[in-house]
This record gives sequence, structure tokens and C-alpha cells, in this order.
Amino acid sequence: MSRTFGTVRLTRGTWEVEAEPHVAVRFKRVFGKVAIGARGAMRIGDTEENARDLAWFLDRYPMDVPDRKHLERRAMQHRARIEAIEGLVSGRYDPPEFALSRAPRRYQRIAAEVILRGGSLLVADDVGLGKTATAICTFTDGRTLPALVVTLAHLPRQWEQEIQTFAPALRTHVVKRAQPYELRGKDGRLPDVIITNYHKLHGWQDVLSSIVRSVVFDEAQELRHRGSAKYQAASRVARAANFRSGLSATPIYNFGGEIYNVLDALRPGCLGNHEEFLREWCDEDAGSGSPRIADPRAFGTWAREQGLILRRTRSEVGRELPQLIKIPHHVDADPHVLDRIGSSAAELSKMILGFSGITTLAEADRRAKFEASERLDAMLRQATGIAKAAFVADFVRLLVESGEKVVLFGWHREVYALWLDRLADLRPALYSGSESPTQKEESRRRFVEGETPILIMSLRAGAGLDGLQGICRTVVFGELDWSPGVHEQCVGRVHRDGQREPVAAYFLVAEHGSDPVIADVLQLKRQQVDGVRDPLGAIVEAIEPAGDRVKKLAENYLRQRGASAAHVGHPTQGAP
Repeated sequence: MSRTFGTVRLTRGTWEVEAEPHVAVRFKRVFGKVAIGARGAMRIGDTEENARDLAWFLDRYPMDVPDRKHLERRAMQHRARIEAIEGLVSGRYDPPEFALSRAPRRYQRIAAEVILRGGSLLVADDVGLGKTATAICTFTDGRTLPALVVTLAHLPRQWEQEIQTFAPALRTHVVKRAQPYELRGKDGRLPDVIITNYHKLHGWQDVLSSIVRSVVFDEAQELRHRGSAKYQAASRVARAANFRSGLSATPIYNFGGEIYNVLDALRPGCLGNHEEFLREWCDEDAGSGSPRIADPRAFGTWAREQGLILRRTRSEVGRELPQLIKIPHHVDADPHVLDRIGSSAAELSKMILGFSGITTLAEADRRAKFEASERLDAMLRQATGIAKAAFVADFVRLLVESGEKVVLFGWHREVYALWLDRLADLRPALYSGSESPTQKEESRRRFVEGETPILIMSLRAGAGLDGLQGICRTVVFGELDWSPGVHEQCVGRVHRDGQREPVAAYFLVAEHGSDPVIADVLQLKRQQVDGVRDPLGAIVEAIEPAGDRVKKLAENYLRQRGASAAHVGHPTQGAP
């Protein structure tokens, strides 16, 4: 009998490995999820990938495995799934046809078949490549029905229209209220596809988790906040379903660590627990507290090989659009607006910088720093938007007078009010987070039908909206967002299938206020997003520590005012 080096046991979904010291050292090197300083039994989750790696490790270091048949079965499942996915994506296997009234494209059929074979997938294709059609393909398989689509508040009707176009035989129902009601029709049948938004999902989670067989999370970046009620409801419904898919060209809005929450909802346990994910893939961004993927290209390549993420660019699928031109443009800002917040912003800046020099903070101090950071961020961003509002409006007017229709993006209602007043003769339409779905649709209609040449849109209110590309080729960012993914979604409202003209995206940046810092921070976040989604693509920006974005705001603001951050003292006890 050959020598064994330890024992491997399966306990409540976790493999517990007890090995001789030298083997334990090697095991921790191979399995990055295990803490280097772990003592005693080493633990890894019972995922298909872990089972396959563990079987490989046991070939080199044999151990006693009471559950060897389970281990081998999981390893074989992983091998078969990866081979099938690789064959589909590489083109060795042809995807099946799907019985739809409008034929889906080949790359859409491939993604749909990956979902049906693997049970889950994050489809991160470029904006406008038809991820909705991919999801509808899966609805032709009876195993997926009843299906649930979870989307943003303004998109349920758009989804219903798309399903009726591609699969008119499917019965759809858009959830009307936040509290459950009877879904069965007079014939006692459930709808084939139930459509709701993320905010209503919490009230429906008990009902939906008991009836749906598949779930589609549209704009899946909404799953990035793990502690929210929205996430808990989504996770519960997803775990009860047999098929789970996420659709988003921008699954990461900030730093790469957000991808854990999205992927864990789609395929529970695929990345281990959160601590294992942090150990294996992340470093901690000093100052910001946001988990950052240490090597986005490596993680992106691994996730694609594991069939967790599938992303195709326009060039890869032969659906290239006319050129997108991004134009940073400096505009003036009214200095008196920034002066009016001078003393308050300066005091908050000094407080934040004073806290940043302390390595250990009491709970009250941490709360004070957080509140000060939130206030400074909100104060400076709003003041910057107001300070440049007149100049932004005049820039948009020039574009309109040259014959362009313009989608103007902003964030603060006070800024919208200034734009609406200065452009009143052009009767701009407003599409923000405060309007009802009916009011948003009316604003969209006015713009599309030519009643106004300007659509003012909230940076985070229009993700997934279709139909603007036929009449508009110009977008203007009058205010900036911290996330590059938000900007990409905004540009994607007009730079998508159906656009026949080159698209110009103007980023109007002031030299003072919050704009310079936000523009700088966006460079690092852009690198994080591109590395994960497109690991083989070129990354222009070098990796730099992001630091604390609000700390940068504070330092920049004091520098603009001529103050010296070097002489900032610690905050006084009990600072608000």
C-alpha cells in the first residue's frame, strides 16, 4: 500500500484537509484561498473547480478520502462543463437554433447555450450587442419556465416589448405592486415570464423563489452591494432557480472586488467565501477600504475560462459601430459659487486630513470621518456642478444651433434646474431618478419625436434604455460620476446597434472644484474594469494606488484655496 500524507474529509459543503507539515505548506501555495497562517485543518469550499484541483493535488500527494467518489464526480463535472463551454466559445461546436420569430445572431445563441449547459453566466458583451435577445433564447427551453426578469425601474415595458417581438407565444406579466398578489390567470396558469424591477423584488421573494425556474438579472451591476435588502432578495430567488444569468456591459462600477457579489449571486460559492476571494485575488486599497483585484487580467482570464463571464466586443462579433470620439473639454466655473462653501468645505477637509494621519480610530471617530467625507463629497460635487452650469448650458446651446440633438447628463436637481432655466426656449425633456416610469417615457417620446432637441438625463437613470440611437449622435457630460462604468452606460444610450453616425461624447471638466480629482480617480477604475472584462485588451493606464478619493478632494480643495495640508492637526475630541 502506497504512503499517504494526510486525510481529506467533506463536512457540510467544505473540504477539510489535514496533512503533514511539508505537504500543508505546498497545499497553501497551490490553493490561494487558504490563509498562509492557517493552523490545523485547512478548508476549501466544495466547488467543482476546487474538486478538480484537489483531485490533481492528491495525485501528487495521496491522502485518505472517505468521500472520493463525490470528489471524482465533481471533478468530472467541472471538466465536462469547461470543455463544452470552451468548444462553444471557440467555435468548435455549433450552437443550436432557437425557435424565435426573429432569428438571434450566432454569438447570442452561443451565450444562451452556455447558460443552458452551465446553469449560470454573466454576459458582459459590449453595450448594445443584444444581451436581451440572449436571455430570450433561453426562454424557449421549457426547463427555464416560469422565468423571472429583474431589471431597472424604467425598463420592464421595454423587456415586455422585446419578448413579444422575439417570442410572441410567451405569456408575460409585469409586476404592478410591491406586495404580492395572485399571478395565475383565469385558466390557472402562471405567466411564462414574470418581469419586475429590483425595488419590488424584496416584497416578492417568498412567492418568486417558490415558482421560478430561471432568473435573469438585467443590469447586473445592481447586485454589487451585498448588504442591501435588494441583494438579499435577489440571492434568495437565484439560489432557488435552476438557471441564473446576469446581463451587464459594466458589471463593475467602482473597484474590481465588487465582482464577487455579482458572481456569487449567479453561481453561489464559485469564488469561495468572501474571505477566500480576498486572499486569493485582492489587495486592500489603502485609504479607500474598497477591495481591489490585484491582477485584473489574471482574474478576467480565469473567470472566462471557468465559464463565469462571457464578454464579446463589437469587433469580435463583426458588429462594429461608427467611431466613438471622446472629447475632454475644459469649461469655466463661477468662482463665487465655490467661495460660498469655502469655510465649511475647508473645515471638513481639515477634519478628514487630520483623521487620515491616525492609524487607529475609535468607532465614534470613524463615524465622524465617514460623515465628514460624505458631506464634503456631496458639497463639492454639487457646488462644482452649479458653478459650471451656465457654461455647460451655453455649450449645449452651441451644439443645438449647429444642428445636433443632445443628451445632457448630470446628477444634481439644483443643476438640472439651472440648465432648464437657461435653455427654457428649447423646452428640454427631463429623465432623472425622480420621475415616474410614465413621465420618463413621455420625456423619451418628446426627444425621439423631435419636440425638443435636448434630453437631460441623470447619470444613473438611463441604463439599458434603447431607441435614442436613431436620432442622436451627441452626448454631453455636464457633471461627472465617480464610476467609469456609469459613463460607459450613458454613452451606450446612443452608441449602440442602429447608430449610423460617428458619436461624440463631450466631457465638460472645470479646473476647480471636484472635477480634477474625479477625472484622476477614474483612470484607476477604468483599468480595473477593462482588466476583468477584457483581459487580453490593452490597458493604457498604469496601476497606481487609488487612495481615498475624498482625501484627494480635501487635499485638492485646500490646495486650491492656498491652504497647506502639511500643517493640519488632529481633529478635536467630539468633532461632528
